[in-house]
Amino acid sequence: MKKATQSDVARVAGVSRATVSYVLNGQDNGRISISEETRLRVQRAIEELSYEPDARAQALSSGETQTIGLIIADLRNPHFSEYAAGVEQEAHSAGYHVLLSSIELDVEYAVNILKGLARRRIDGLILATSFVGVSEEAQKTLAELRSRQFPIVEVPTVDVEEVDCLVSNYQEATKEVISHLLSLQHRRIGMIYGCAAPELADDRLTPYQEVLATAGLLDPELIARCGPTTEDGYQAALSLLQLPNRPTAVIAINDLLAIGVLRAAADLGLRVPADLSLVGYDDIPIAQYLAPRLTTVSKDAFYLGQEAFKLLLERIHDPERPRQSKVSHPRFIIRESTGPAPTLSAEHKGDA
Repeated sequence: MKKATQSDVARVAGVSRATVSYVLNGQDNGRISISEETRLRVQRAIEELSYEPDARAQALSSGETQTIGLIIADLRNPHFSEYAAGVEQEAHSAGYHVLLSSIELDVEYAVNILKGLARRRIDGLILATSFVGVSEEAQKTLAELRSRQFPIVEVPTVDVEEVDCLVSNYQEATKEVISHLLSLQHRRIGMIYGCAAPELADDRLTPYQEVLATAGLLDPELIARCGPTTEDGYQAALSLLQLPNRPTAVIAINDLLAIGVLRAAADLGLRVPADLSLVGYDDIPIAQYLAPRLTTVSKDAFYLGQEAFKLLLERIHDPERPRQSKVSHPRFIIRESTGPAPTLSAEHKGDA
């Protein structure tokens, strides 16, 4: 069956094609008098003919596509999936579609994705990843977008002066984590530092080093650097937990790595938290269903996604508004995976 056109709708409704276009796009802006009765006739004709507006034609006439781009670091990590879900929910409520790209921590691929989105007809862009800071090419692309007032929102760990941003980092929360472990008498605190690029988790590593150095407890041997997967966390944990003077507590820079630590501890016959306390980051949905439930730090990624879209929508509707910067503070959540430090065995007392 032939697809209905705007001309068909106009004929059935007894109005001009221009009137149909104005009703569909809501573009009269008070300059053209369209009665409620006329609007209802057009709507009835649309339903009768099962007319579906052409998205490309609407975009050209309105200047908007009702579509935004979203770039996240790694869709396989539930933390970033939660970002995307938050953006998607708010976008759907506002009548927008989301073009989602996961760069999987590959900077070259990320730059290509950014360039591709910059060439598309989209209304705005959310960057929930920090690859731009390590790529001059990405910075040039973003600068070009900013020069034409293209709506952009970033969700970085530090304030970005050029664009709207929703800042959230783990620095202060990490100090809370260390303080909590020290209060439980832990003196050998390890870190599983698993990320694709060293700077990606600096908001956890730097306060870890500073606080422990101040307390005279920093031991570089207890920092296990590895890749970002759960298997990487597992292997790094095995190396830490088999040291002659192993840590009694381990901080993993995200919950996926912490799951690897939990498995390694079990394979070595260590009980969590009786023999080993464990802390993760991100509070992914499964964290509170592990055995034991994981002590972690939450940014509430779903909420950040919602807020990021709200910021973007405000920018789309008002391109001239002053730059906006909002700060979101993570929460330290104490669950079952942390407890008092175990009593050192005789063979370790001399090393304490």
